[in-house]
Amino acid sequence: MRHRNRVKKLGRDRAHRQSLLRNQAISLLKHGRIKTTLQKAKVTRSFVEKLITIGKNDNFNSRRLVRRYLVDRQMTNYLFDEIAPLFKDREGGYTRIYRLGFRKGDGAEMAILELVKFPGK
Repeated sequence: MRHRNRVKKLGRDRAHRQSLLRNQAISLLKHGRIKTTLQKAKVTRSFVEKLITIGKNDNFNSRRLVRRYLVDRQMTNYLFDEIAPLFKDREGGYTRIYRLGFRKGDGAEMAILELVKFPGK
């Protein structure tokens, strides 16, 4: 039974899961949308929305908190300078998920995870 277990493990150990979330978050912030499985999209969405919420408050401590998760310094600066100001009037819901159907090879449900607003749109 999984009562009171809050972490979606995604079939990976802790280090691999953190690396996966970090890479997907960087790709989402860089390109505005990513195509992945539905379960990974849901976990990545909660991760990215927390980062954007922290990014709306631009100070030294917030940058350190985000930098802990997004190891890339350029992406951290991009989040604070370009992406977070787009959502300053929004309380949450910075991303959306579109379901695409099932993957042919293994039957995994696929989805597109995208930012509601993106600097290039």
